[in-house]
Amino acid sequence: MTAIKCSYCQTEAPLYFQSKDYNRKVTNKIFNHYRCPKCELIFIHPTPDDLGKYYVSSYHTIPDSLAAVEKGAKTERFKIEIVQRFCRQGRLLEIGPSHGSFSYLAKQAGFQVEAIEMDPACCLFLNDVVGVHAIQSNDPAQGLLQVGPCDVIALWHVIEHLPNPWKTLEAAFKNLKPGGILVLAAPNPDALQFHIMGRFWPHVDAPRHVMLFPMKVLEEKMVRLGMQVELVTTTDRGGFGWNIFGWEFFFGNLSSQYFISRALRFVGQLVGLFLIPLERREGKGSAYTMVFRKVS
Repeated sequence: MTAIKCSYCQTEAPLYFQSKDYNRKVTNKIFNHYRCPKCELIFIHPTPDDLGKYYVSSYHTIPDSLAAVEKGAKTERFKIEIVQRFCRQGRLLEIGPSHGSFSYLAKQAGFQVEAIEMDPACCLFLNDVVGVHAIQSNDPAQGLLQVGPCDVIALWHVIEHLPNPWKTLEAAFKNLKPGGILVLAAPNPDALQFHIMGRFWPHVDAPRHVMLFPMKVLEEKMVRLGMQVELVTTTDRGGFGWNIFGWEFFFGNLSSQYFISRALRFVGQLVGLFLIPLERREGKGSAYTMVFRKVS
């Protein structure tokens, strides 16, 4: 197939592999993934015109009460702890919060919280139940124009979903106050799992994951914008959870039969536990967390 230019460095990238929607099975369409030989960015081309239709109603499970949000947020407390290592107060914007577990924790921690979310039901829940002002938009860069200067901007497993991530990162940089921080987490294409599973790796998640970013690409991009690196890790608590998720869903996706799939997911959990020593090596985990600070 014809080589396609990388959106980051403009180098011509050859076809890397083809995949389907193995996770949600919304479509049987085949998606082409390209890998840049220079920066190693992996991306789908062409990007589907309407990505929204691949987010089925069950993609966001909205709790039935604020108490349920609080209960579920306990597993995400590590996120606010990471933020508080670098910023203790101020205005915090979360891009892609879903129903708002992290936004709730940030609000409880004393931050003034706003959000940009594309799902209308999630926006309604954020505004009416969580008490966080949510802007409904599938274009975060455009949504940022409606938000004032921020001390913290967070994208927890969002950047890989964006057709134009560079525009969003540039807009986020502009919106940060001097000394403000950008926090993001994303799948790690250098992960041990990806080398083993290839196109069947659950974190490929075509077509919702439009791009897979090597850590070095995001570091280079943010430093060029004028930010300094504060943290890069695959060994935070969130990363450990995504390791187990990868094995669980890789095995579960081997069967379309519900009970067989459930049994296989249990096998995957056991495999994940067995491989903990290997995947807890820095850089080999399924996901990374990065923190950047805007240079004053």
